[in-house]
Amino acid sequence: MRDAGIGRVLVAALHQGIADELPDRLEFYENWLNPEGLRHGTIGLAPLAAVLSFLRTEGPAYEAVTRRAGRYAGTWTVEELSAMRRRLIAARPSVLRQSAALRVARDLVQRAYTGSRASVRIRRGVGDLTIRSSIFCGVRERSSHPLCYFYAAAIASVLAGLEIPCQTAVTGCQAEGQPTCRIEVRMGRALEQQLLDTVGAEPGAPAE
Repeated sequence: MRDAGIGRVLVAALHQGIADELPDRLEFYENWLNPEGLRHGTIGLAPLAAVLSFLRTEGPAYEAVTRRAGRYAGTWTVEELSAMRRRLIAARPSVLRQSAALRVARDLVQRAYTGSRASVRIRRGVGDLTIRSSIFCGVRERSSHPLCYFYAAAIASVLAGLEIPCQTAVTGCQAEGQPTCRIEVRMGRALEQQLLDTVGAEPGAPAE
């Protein structure tokens, strides 16, 4: 993993996610996500790596915290867009709106950690966002489950903020031994078809 900058949106979202999901542990995590560093944007790669390492020992709370952080990051990213840019996105035809929204999500990934590189493809209402050098997934030992829930939640939150219904799912994770992390995004007719296909199936946790 390259030495690169940590974006304020990531550390602020993680701090809020921990406060919501692990309030009794917040003081512990503020040894690294300290208020001064949050205010001035001076929290670097080593403190964040420590936070993520400890979060991975928290069991199911890891997913809860990182998904919630992703939702915050996505919401804040949309709120930061200029009114003009939001109007321009909203005025585009459906396919172009989807593409523009996914570019906003891609930019969020790269703002969160400047060492990451993200690319987007979209075909027939199915987007594929590929992430290289995920800050969440650079682990020494292979994980038995994905660690990039933050991105799936952040992308869903960005698209929701831009009024594009979607469903996201992690389809590949570097922590599981894949070369990259991949988030599938179903929109429009692809989302409608997926919902039709699941009618009558056993209910389960919605993908995000």
